[in-house]
Amino acid sequence: MRKSFILLGICGLSFQVNAQKITTSQDSIKVFYDKLLGMLQSDYIHTKKVDWKTVGNETLQNIKKYNDFKSSLKETETLFGTIGATHCKVIYENKVYGVTLKASTDNLSEQWKEKYASKPGFEVKVLEGKFGYILMPGIKSFDFSVENTHKTAQPMYDQIAGVKAKNKLEGWIIDLRFNTGGNSAPMLLALYDFLGDNDIWGTVGPNKKQKSKVRLEKGNYLNNSKKTSFINPAGELLDKTKVAVITGPLTASSGEVTALGFKGRDNTIFIGEKTFGMTTANVDVALPFSSTLILSVAFDTDRFGNYYEQIIPDIAVSKQDNFNDLSADRNIQEAINFIAKK
Repeated sequence: MRKSFILLGICGLSFQVNAQKITTSQDSIKVFYDKLLGMLQSDYIHTKKVDWKTVGNETLQNIKKYNDFKSSLKETETLFGTIGATHCKVIYENKVYGVTLKASTDNLSEQWKEKYASKPGFEVKVLEGKFGYILMPGIKSFDFSVENTHKTAQPMYDQIAGVKAKNKLEGWIIDLRFNTGGNSAPMLLALYDFLGDNDIWGTVGPNKKQKSKVRLEKGNYLNNSKKTSFINPAGELLDKTKVAVITGPLTASSGEVTALGFKGRDNTIFIGEKTFGMTTANVDVALPFSSTLILSVAFDTDRFGNYYEQIIPDIAVSKQDNFNDLSADRNIQEAINFIAKK
């Protein structure tokens, strides 16, 4: 979820000055952690809850045990864990460092585990000749550019548009049970027909004042009115049709943002289980040595500015998945009941 961030330039400038003083591995490690701690203290969403003097001293003491910069990145797990920054990450050489969250498998059905192990991709199909079904998984990418987002979103949108054009459907089911996060922009762009030309989500700061608003308009993805990507739409919108959104305990991060996009939409119902609860908005910030900090700076909201720590379904369904036969999946059954009801 990339947003314009003025400190990108400042961070790069500061590094160029400090880089001249680096003579040893320990110097480079300290330069990096000085910048990292500075950014966290300045913009981390829970910064006021942190004793930065203690955290800083402990971190700078801990990094003395590392012999090289790359190995020192293991320390981010301790640092982020101490301050509760479980949604923050450092990316270096396409590897992600930070806190590894281990989700409980107790609330997951065997069918879910089996399907997840198969690494499910994006799917569009028609159920019973009447209902559209979309499986929207997480989309992991370190490339948040306009071009890459469009390149990712357009084929998914085209598949949906193709099914829309060839079938007269009563409603649609959007399945987010495997959406563990990534980049929400291509997900929401692919679902443009259902969301229409509307504000769809936003962010607020710790003071609950609005920081950003995201809108879809004629296939364009607008963040605070700035176009950050787009799809080329085709055919009529489906923004009035009935939609059932299915969530699960591992619907997380950008998966939750995708669900939030449907909050406040007419003719919409949420089915399944409450989401993971990773509803903080992140920006990507350049750090020394071509590394990147994914920094939590705000809370995700729906189109009306309402924050949800977790998204609670309207109809609760637990561990009754059936991905081998969707007609026997209780979530799908409830979705069809909602769509078919006059």
